[in-house]
Parts: sequence; structure tokens; C-alpha cells
Amino acid sequence: MTVEQEIIQSHQFENGLVLIGQSMPWLESAAFSFQVPAGCRYDPVDQIGVANFVCEMVQRGAGEMDSRQYIERLEQLGVDYSSSASVYGTHYSGASCSAQLHDALTVFADVLRRPHFPAEQMEDGRQVCYQEIAAIADDLPQRTLIELRNRYYGQTDGRDCHGSATSVASIQLDDLQNFYQQNYRPNGMILGVAGKIDWPLLKDHVASLFADWHARPEVIPEASPAEHGTCHLPFDSQQTHIAIAYPGVCYSDPDYYRQAGSVSVLSGGMSSRLFTEVREKRGLCYSVFASNHSVLDRGCVVCYCGTSAERAQESLDVILQQLVNLKLGITADELRRLKVQVRSDLIMQQESCRARAGSLTGDWFHFGRVRTLDECNSRISSLTVEEINRFLQEHPPRQFDLVTLGPHPLEINNDGISSTPTG
Repeated sequence: MTVEQEIIQSHQFENGLVLIGQSMPWLESAAFSFQVPAGCRYDPVDQIGVANFVCEMVQRGAGEMDSRQYIERLEQLGVDYSSSASVYGTHYSGASCSAQLHDALTVFADVLRRPHFPAEQMEDGRQVCYQEIAAIADDLPQRTLIELRNRYYGQTDGRDCHGSATSVASIQLDDLQNFYQQNYRPNGMILGVAGKIDWPLLKDHVASLFADWHARPEVIPEASPAEHGTCHLPFDSQQTHIAIAYPGVCYSDPDYYRQAGSVSVLSGGMSSRLFTEVREKRGLCYSVFASNHSVLDRGCVVCYCGTSAERAQESLDVILQQLVNLKLGITADELRRLKVQVRSDLIMQQESCRARAGSLTGDWFHFGRVRTLDECNSRISSLTVEEINRFLQEHPPRQFDLVTLGPHPLEINNDGISSTPTG
């Protein structure tokens, strides 16, 4: 990858909208990723699910398009698009042939600025939200992890954007329109574009779509404290789902790569410690992994295990022992495997304009700048066993929070392992 290929340009308009672009001239496609500062952390506490509901409704007609015309227009342009709400923002993204990029952005300018909120489609939109809630109810691993994040971060940063059937049932059309008016705004919005682009033309086109959109003040949500400790969700099943969290660093922390290196040793493929010790050697579970999780200013390491009810306590004990053993350090072979995996991920991102557009937006949100792929590769390549082991000595896995879903509660009872006291 040459320096020329990695030129990343950015521009902040007077109304606060940030545009970031990276040219990938070896591609014939282009992708965009909007992050609108309208996540579920801004939902009223008794109406969690509003942000997700608004995300559905703004796409049911906007500008001069009704719902059907909106879908047909994107199909005519060949845009592969998606949308979702998260804690901090609502995301609209898409990819198409580069020649159709500006027209696709024009469609989404209407979605973001001129939605219809058709009253006659309100209940259809609500049914979509209900279906998403029902899908989560059937996804027991996801339910367990949602509860863990909700307890670990508290309100508002630990919320699940879908809410509950009860909260969604209470949402009226005025609630959707009020949420839109308060939170869909240019200041705080980020647009990342990657692929075969012409930066001056792109900037002028985005200006024509958004520069006259007036900024609005941010609504500051009221947070609530985290709930640490152990929580059991009773469920009549032959399986038990285990979710563990322990304190970590956030995505923007200088130590994040060191933590990521240690977590990759736990869960970086079939040679990782959790897979080897919990599944391969003992046959305790059908699924086990660990991953980093971060909100804007806090982070944690999350572990999940799906196992049979009769072997759940043993599975938990072995996982916790592996977490505690991590403070003893990693090996040179484990670090080599990590570097190979990360380089593969970076190469794939270089070949995907959609992945790169999303990372442009995410980097700007967390860092206020965009890291080049060369920068990320250099940081990973320079990691040493000594610095990761020093990080683990200073930040050993500890203060475990536990959420289980299944027929029986479990206990954190390994020698030398102390859980966070229940709040």
C-alpha cells in the first residue's frame, strides 16, 4: 500500500457535519457510512426503542418519494444499503458502483432531512420493531450478553436499542417526530466515504445536500449507575449461557492494542486458549469466545460460553481460571499468530470500500481523527511480548461480573478469584 493510496481527507462544515473521504482508485465501487447522533442513549427512559423505531420510519417515505419509491430508487441505483440504531448513533450505510455514489447520497439526504413519518404506516413500522424484539428473545446468547452490557455500563450506555414490547407499544407518532427533531442534526453527524471518489466533487455535492441544515443543541441524557456482581436469568432449558465481563480500556485508550493482543490470545481462533482448554481438551461447551467491548469512555473484556446445564459450573470454573492465568503472560508464538490474523484483517479492509467507510466514521467518533491502515499495521507489528505482559501485570483480569441464563444459577468460586460485590 503506497502513501498516496492512503491519503485521507476531511472537512467540517460550518453546521458541524464532518465529511471524511479516502480514495481507493483500484476499485470501481464506493461506499458511504452516516453516523447520526441519535442513538438509544437519547431515548426517554420509559420509551426505550424510539431511536430504532425512528430509524425504521424515516425510510418509509422522504422528500418526493413514498416508501415504495424510496426502495425502487435505491434498487435502480444498485445500492446495497443497511441501517441500524446503536447506543450513540443511528447508522445508514450503503455501497454501489462509484458512478452512482452522488445519487445515493442525495436519496439519503432526503431520508435524514425530510422524512414523511406517514401515520398510515406507523403500525407496520411497529410490527418490524416487534419482530426484532422477538428475534432477540429467541437468541439466548444475545439475551445474555445484552443483560451483561446493560448491567456493566448502566443506563444509558448499556442499553439495547430495541427496547421491549411494552416500551415500543407506548410510542406514539408524536414521540417519533419529537425524537427526530431533537436528535437528527448536522452537528455531531459524521459521513465517511471510501472507494473510487473525486474528493473536490464529493465535498461540493455533500455541501449542496447538507450545508444549509441548521445545527441544534445536543440533548444530554440522564445516566444511572452500573450494577456489578452476579445475575441469573432463570430459563427452563438443557443449556446454560454464561457471560462474563471484567474491566478493560476503551477503544481510544493508548493501551487498547496491548489489551487486544491479550484478548486475541484468549480467543483468536482454534489455537486460542479458551477454545483449546474449554472445548477441545475437556469438551465442556459448543461455543466459547472473548472480545473487547467499548463505549466512548469505558471498556471491558467480554467472554461468552454456551454449554449444557450439567457442565455449566465446570465450564465457568475453567474459563475463569484461564482469565486469571492470563496475568502470567503470553508467548512469542501466540503473538505471532495475532499479528498474522490482524494483517489478514487489514488486507481485507483495504479491499472493501464498505468496511473502510465504516472505519472512517468510527475512528473519527472515537479519536477525532482517522488512523491509516499503515498506522494500524505498524502499531500491531511493533507489539512485543514484553509490553503485552507488562500491560497484563498492570491490568490483570479481575472483578468479574457474571450473567447466566439457564435452569440454575452459577457461582464464582475458584480459589483466588474475587467477583465484584453486588451493587
